[in-house]
Amino acid sequence: MSVQEVFGLVPLAALIGVAVFVVWGVVWVIRYLLADFMMRASIRQAIRVRRTWKRFAVMVGLSVTDKTPTALASLSSTDDKPPKPRVLTPVLKVTPDQFGVVVQANCLPKVGLEEFQKAAPYIADAWRCTRVSVAQDKPGRVLIRGVRVDPLITKTEHIPTGKVPERLSLWNLGVDEYARAMSVDLAEVPGVTVAGLPGFGKTSLINRFICDTAPSPAVQFAVADGKVMAAHEGDYADLMGRLFAFAGSDLEEANALFWQLVRLRRARSTAIKTVLRRKDMWHGGPSVDWPWVVLIIDEAHTYFRDHKGSDKETKALAALAAQNARLVEELVKMGRSVGILIILATQKSTGDAIPTFIRDVCPVGLSFAQKTADAAVAALGEDIRDWPDASPTVLQEPAYVGVAVMKTSGQKGFTRLRTPYVSEGDSADIAARTTHLTADPADLLTAQLPGIDLSKTESDDESIPPLAA
Repeated sequence: MSVQEVFGLVPLAALIGVAVFVVWGVVWVIRYLLADFMMRASIRQAIRVRRTWKRFAVMVGLSVTDKTPTALASLSSTDDKPPKPRVLTPVLKVTPDQFGVVVQANCLPKVGLEEFQKAAPYIADAWRCTRVSVAQDKPGRVLIRGVRVDPLITKTEHIPTGKVPERLSLWNLGVDEYARAMSVDLAEVPGVTVAGLPGFGKTSLINRFICDTAPSPAVQFAVADGKVMAAHEGDYADLMGRLFAFAGSDLEEANALFWQLVRLRRARSTAIKTVLRRKDMWHGGPSVDWPWVVLIIDEAHTYFRDHKGSDKETKALAALAAQNARLVEELVKMGRSVGILIILATQKSTGDAIPTFIRDVCPVGLSFAQKTADAAVAALGEDIRDWPDASPTVLQEPAYVGVAVMKTSGQKGFTRLRTPYVSEGDSADIAARTTHLTADPADLLTAQLPGIDLSKTESDDESIPPLAA
């Protein structure tokens, strides 16, 4: 190809370049027009971040001067004058979302993670963000998260999909204060505690867990709700079709339910090697025939509190409460490997509401708003005193209904997260669509081992001693 032919292709190349630019612009315009109000604001924010970055980076010290000329600059220099030093700034990849922007930036010599973290307050001001976090993305790259709108005070609603979850044990909780998705893996977890003032989101959080996992036949639910006498009165009325067992606030009724689960636990421990050919259900995961059994104890203090009095009725209630505590203790301490999870919800998870020999062996704990520091410590541990900004005692405003605090594994401090609201209609719809999946785990075990007896026998000692810690 001659030089004239090459130059003849220049107009065509320019035309193609213009066409590509126009198509790119049209795509962006369409994307902007189809976006909602929140997303449009984030798109404008992303454009502003890109446009102002080079100047801003130099101003806050996120740049470096390179005095070594490039090969091309060396060849083009004249009169033996050295080329001008180059000012290098990190290259950004900016992605907008509902709450703000997610920015990936490459590191430079003397401009790394620490320098970005020091500049975070200035970045927040320049990008007009409520808060900014900087973390290591991968070697040589940092991830900057800037939220324009505070996710903690932005109420959200969760609509269950009705699909079987990819990971049954993964509990999707909501988003943290940087709008990052938060979840906790409940595989190999024996117990969970959820604390917080009435009306601040405990039941809605649990409802989401039930609604998201209910489409799987490999999980079965039982509920003890200390707020009501009968199932149709409480928060779980819409989910009754998906529960294989339910107990209200009556201590004898709850005691019978706890005994039912204890006998199942003991039978499963005896049968697990025969049926599953392994010692731990989680080594292969739950199945239809050996489902994950989740016992939810709402308003747990109803079943465990100490009854004071010398009359016959009070003594009987005290004996039932003490035995309830010991039965649940056995489930928490010995039920994990056979696929039993206990979720305990109460207002204050102090020792009188959830006995410490139960609470302290539950590795996952969350707390919604609390009135006192002692209640926060009971729910989250002594370390919460060192993180006053994350304490649930500062979440008592109406704007923080649905906001919880939890300890994040592998990270320092505590995480505040916004849990979404699940409507009663959606809960009822999921329960109606999954009722046919409900089965008593005891019946499933009996079907596999016809000779096993799960009925109450004389070997069930009504005064079982507490387990060793």
